[in-house]
Amino acid sequence: MKSFILLENMVFYAYHGVLPQEAKVGNEFVVNLKIEVDLAVAAQSDILDDTISYAAVYEEVKKQMAIPSRLLENVAYRIIQSLRREFTSIEHIEVKLSKRNPPMGAQIDYASVVLTD
Repeated sequence: MKSFILLENMVFYAYHGVLPQEAKVGNEFVVNLKIEVDLAVAAQSDILDDTISYAAVYEEVKKQMAIPSRLLENVAYRIIQSLRREFTSIEHIEVKLSKRNPPMGAQIDYASVVLTD
């Protein structure tokens, strides 16, 4: 059986972007995670130590979002690497990182990148 932990629509105010104004003013970003992990033991035991804490995952994402980067790709990569270091039971990770209202002279809700590992 495949099993996943999803953390959806985590919103952060951060300072990622290539333009100097983005580093000064910041923007809202939305992070969606899909973590493949074996949840069979936790499903039967009902014990937190048998799974990955959603709160602990959130804190790792929050730490990485607080570090300014020029590219969304870099932030998403760092999120994956950080989660892999902290939670060795992770089999696969998908991160979607979206920037709201990117400054590109277009009517657009989000610019996003998706990285999987």
